[in-house]
Amino acid sequence: MHYENNWESLNSRPVPDWFADAKFGIFIHWGLYSVPAYTEKGQYAEWYMQQIRDKNSEARKFHDRVYAPGTQYEDFVSGFKAELFDADEWAQLFEKSGAKYINLVSKHHDGFCLFKSDYAWNWNSVDVGPHRDFCRELKTALEKTDVKFGVYHSVYEWFHPLFLKDPEEYAVKHFIPMLKELITKYEPWTLFTDGEWDHPSSVWHSTEFLQWLYNESPVKDTIVPNDRWGKETRGRLGGNFTTEYGYIDNGRRIEDVELDRPFEECRGIGASFGLNRIEGVDEYLSSKELIETLCSLVSKGGNSNLYNKTDYNSGFEPGRQIGVSFYSDMLEFQSVGFRYNVAVTNGQTALSKAAEEGYFAAYGRLELGLKKSLYGDSAPGTFFTIALSGSVELREAKIDENDDTDSLGHRYRAAGELHARYKGIEADFEAIWERYDVLDLDDSLFVGGKYTGNVDTKRSINLASSHRYRIHSR
Repeated sequence: MHYENNWESLNSRPVPDWFADAKFGIFIHWGLYSVPAYTEKGQYAEWYMQQIRDKNSEARKFHDRVYAPGTQYEDFVSGFKAELFDADEWAQLFEKSGAKYINLVSKHHDGFCLFKSDYAWNWNSVDVGPHRDFCRELKTALEKTDVKFGVYHSVYEWFHPLFLKDPEEYAVKHFIPMLKELITKYEPWTLFTDGEWDHPSSVWHSTEFLQWLYNESPVKDTIVPNDRWGKETRGRLGGNFTTEYGYIDNGRRIEDVELDRPFEECRGIGASFGLNRIEGVDEYLSSKELIETLCSLVSKGGNSNLYNKTDYNSGFEPGRQIGVSFYSDMLEFQSVGFRYNVAVTNGQTALSKAAEEGYFAAYGRLELGLKKSLYGDSAPGTFFTIALSGSVELREAKIDENDDTDSLGHRYRAAGELHARYKGIEADFEAIWERYDVLDLDDSLFVGGKYTGNVDTKRSINLASSHRYRIHSR
């Protein structure tokens, strides 16, 4: 299909199916701002370059106290060495986490690029600083795994002379050419644009770029762009819709829009995307909260794009990794225009002296999202969400030493009931866990289960699926 240079045509392109099935991605903010890695609590540390322009800001006070007089943001290039960066180590960790894609910040609002660009001479990680192409290294490493390489790319640059002179001229001569260069050289699976909010999409020439992306680019059939293309586009136009810490913009949430495509929630583990060294671990979401958040998003038809904390040397914040891994085979049941996504998570699990006392106690949570196709089978992937949710309690069970699976397998049975009502549709869901296998290795809890259930609307549909997920107990 050929897409025209207008929103009506471009908005008709379906989001590629792989993205709707991915569920979990990793967001990586890493750049010059990772050298100071500081801001007031509750603020974004990656905005440090902008924040120190305000002499009354906490960032400015920190800057004056810590760095020599006259130190400019640009001087952080010499401190951004990445001596311990290992792309293969990153890729292996992302794969182990269960993530299906990543978004690396190729350029933030400071304009500094983590790739070699003809449009950022002497202001990229190849020409200066570490002299390395991080986009290329990470893409190459991820190609050895099942995790897809994607990028974040800022639309505007705070202090680019062309932007300050004329945003539209900046878009035509700098932003669009650089973005095409990035797509052509690195062929990412995702494109997370941002920094578009001051001007409408016409100023950024967004439809012109998307027409090229969908018709001519080397990733025209697979790439997933987002909805950040102008101040009028979030939650309305573009590719997948995005929320940030729960909001689209101006107080709008995903529940406030007519959702005809997958959406993605992006957020940090704490209050900042970039590493903020004054955030403590107690200010991060716990493993339990992260997993429950992911479960809730999946049940509504969304993905979680979670930011990991990165330092200036290796990219990983030393000593502060929260152990969370998630893997799930999501049920996708298609029948008469209906699609069901079921996410199962173990919100909190305790192995209470299992070896000595022969039992474990567990609490589980299940959420069910029922999504009806707008166009039937002719347009797979276009859905709105009917949110049905509830919980299933997994009760204490004795370990059966005679279980016929293996010496570490345990069997028990637990049941729970769900009931929800949405716009006149009522549904009951009964979940029966028939088997629970536990294997405790390296401080990780591996859990496998099988459930059967029934959803009663005007017709009865039986569901059955198997799930496996992992929760680090650190």
